[in-house]
Amino acid sequence: MIALFTVLLVISSLIMIMLVLLHKGRGGGLSDMFGGGVSSSLGGSSVAERNLDRFTVGIGIIWFACVIALGLLMAYQGN
Repeated sequence: MIALFTVLLVISSLIMIMLVLLHKGRGGGLSDMFGGGVSSSLGGSSVAERNLDRFTVGIGIIWFACVIALGLLMAYQGN
């Protein structure tokens, strides 16, 4: 059971890294301080960006559930 959650955690972690890297930068970071934050939001988020956001949140929930499940399994493994 622990091996299943570990594999699921690794897979969801890799997918999460890929999804976060696919997101477009929204500014407001350190680059804005040096003049790199020239962006215009003409129409808000596109459908693709909203779907990417939803998918990222879904994978994040799966990742979080795997972390909690692994923690509980390892804590109560000896009992």
